[in-house]
Formats: sequence, C-alpha cells, structure tokens
Amino acid sequence: MNWNNVLPNLEPSLQIVVLLVILSMLPLIVVTMTPFLRILIILSLLRTALGTQQVPPNLVIIGIAMIITGYVMGPSLSQMNETALIPLSNQQITVPTAIGEAYKPLRKFMLKQTEMKDLAFFYRISNEPNPKSPEEVGFRQLIAAFLLSELRTAFQIGFLIFIPFLVIDLIIANILLALGMIMLSPTIVSLPFKLLIFVAVDGWTLIIKGLVESFN
Repeated sequence: MNWNNVLPNLEPSLQIVVLLVILSMLPLIVVTMTPFLRILIILSLLRTALGTQQVPPNLVIIGIAMIITGYVMGPSLSQMNETALIPLSNQQITVPTAIGEAYKPLRKFMLKQTEMKDLAFFYRISNEPNPKSPEEVGFRQLIAAFLLSELRTAFQIGFLIFIPFLVIDLIIANILLALGMIMLSPTIVSLPFKLLIFVAVDGWTLIIKGLVESFN
C-alpha cells in the first residue's frame, strides 16, 4: 500500500494530527499486527492448564507477552527506526512517507506468518482476484488473514501444552477414585504435582523458547 496515495501531501499541522491518530491506535496495532496475540493466548492457556487460577496475574502475563513480542520483532523495529522514525525526526521525509516505510517491515512479518489458505479465503469472500505477487497483497486481506492464522496457531500450540497436564489430572483422579476419596477434588491434589513437574523440566524456558522459535 502506498501511503502517499492514501494520505496525499498534507499541511504540516494536518500531518501532526494524522501522526497523533496513528499513535493513539498503537495498542490496536500491537494486538493485530505483531506476535502479541499468539503469545498472550498461549500464556493464558498455559495458566489454565496449570490450574493456578490468577497466578501469574494478568498484568504479568501481558508484560511477558510484550517483552517477547519486542524480542521477536527486534529486526523489524530496528528497520522501522532506521527507515521511518529517524528520517521523520530529522524532517527528511513526510508523515505519509514515514507511515509507508514503517508499514513495510510489519507487512513482511505478517506475510511470513500468514497461511496462504487464509489469505485466499479472504480474497475469495471479497470477490477479488488473488494477488500475483506478495507486493500486491491488500492491507485488509493481509491483516484479516494474519489474525486468523495467529488464532489457529495459538490454539494448536495451546492444545499441545494442555495434553501433559490433562494426563496428570486423569491419573490423579483415577488414583483418588481407587482410594475411595470421592469427596476430595482431583484439581487440588494434582496442582502441586503439575507445578513440581513444570519446574523440574524448566517449563518456563521451554515455553518461551518454543514461542520464539514458532515465529522462525
């Protein structure tokens, strides 16, 4: 997308307004155009699988997701800084041009993480011909397909995380049933065992390492 065509030569005051609007939408951009969504869903599912209720707290999970997102997006952020932010601060380019340059690394990242079947689906329902090259992929189709791909991947990884903890819950439930302890909640008994196994295998390192590697 050529942002110079979307935002033609504007007065400096209007360019500042446009820039402020973009900055106000930064949280939405982080959620919809970065790894943040996948990471947050997986960490939330991990907490549910462990059965620790509100531990870690939501604020901690969001903080971890933000840090990992910054790490994964490091090369893209560096390119955005070099091609958009620095020239804009030096008044070498206009706001529309800076937006276009900042969008290019995000676009490249989203294209890499988007499954082609999702992209084809949104082109099909919009009654538009499929693009012949990555450069022709539309803005709205790319974001929609990227979100769908991220949701699918997050729940696929979350399913794999759930399996070992579910096995532990089933084993504990069967043991309690065999001992006749029907009134004792299996969740309460299995929680310390799940925590013990998770710490023993260095679970946080494995989860974060897997998250980072899932974007390669």
